[in-house]
Amino acid sequence: MVKIEFMSLEYTIKYSAKNSYENGATSALWQFMIIPEINDSQEVLSDRFTNSHYIPIENSINGYGFKTYRIRYRKSSFEEIEFHAEFQLIKQVENVFEKLAGLSIEEESTKLNSLEFKADNDVFLRQTELTSLPKETTFQFDQNLSLFQNLQNLNKWIFDEFTFKANVTSVDTNLEDILKLKQGVCQDFTHLFIAIAKSRGIPSRYVSGYLHQGNGYFGDSQMHAWAECCLPESGWIGFDPTNNLIAAENHIKVAHGKDYTDCPPLKGIVFSSGKNETEYSVQVSAQQQQQQ
Repeated sequence: MVKIEFMSLEYTIKYSAKNSYENGATSALWQFMIIPEINDSQEVLSDRFTNSHYIPIENSINGYGFKTYRIRYRKSSFEEIEFHAEFQLIKQVENVFEKLAGLSIEEESTKLNSLEFKADNDVFLRQTELTSLPKETTFQFDQNLSLFQNLQNLNKWIFDEFTFKANVTSVDTNLEDILKLKQGVCQDFTHLFIAIAKSRGIPSRYVSGYLHQGNGYFGDSQMHAWAECCLPESGWIGFDPTNNLIAAENHIKVAHGKDYTDCPPLKGIVFSSGKNETEYSVQVSAQQQQQQ
């Protein structure tokens, strides 16, 4: 009998956004950071991006090397515009535990605190406004456990202590408010995870991407966020505190940065007055690929 193993997933991602302007808009510049990254576990097969006004699309690269779409509108006034993107990619199923270097706790500590390791990862050791802890939390690192085990415990602590609830925070909400509210969404929990990990000298970065929610995971209707931490000799490993998961085949990476402000899915400048509204939707579907 032939044993069949599922070695990869083929994903289709459909992204839509609709912007409406009460009194019309005369000109605008938008930047979309929604293109899945090409890396060792992700292969993008196709990408398509359109808009309802047929404005030419520019391709650019941001400061961290991630691809973006840019659109400049300089024509007559408009009240509404729609954007649509579709991506197809293959995501390899990886065993994250195989990446762990197996260092002793003492070896990990020595390498983590070495000048070379700190210099190599300086950017992701710096605090930002969104990843600064206002006070000590009740979570404590256990010196008798590995860094990976401690970060797993941190993942679970945030998942247990905080409640996923939309519309109680914004992209600018700081950690002082999150710690008081005990509620928020994926970006809030990711910022908290990063802040606590950095306070222990672990390089940590914010990841923006997509989540396949078919297994009942928490996430919003737009894009998802999780953290990546650099462990000595093991490299970058993803942690999703919103779902108490290690980031794996259900997590499709787009970009990373120090915090949300480095990799928002959409930012721009629009010349308009009055109210404006933006509606988003993201659909992620998966199909297993069989390998005999």
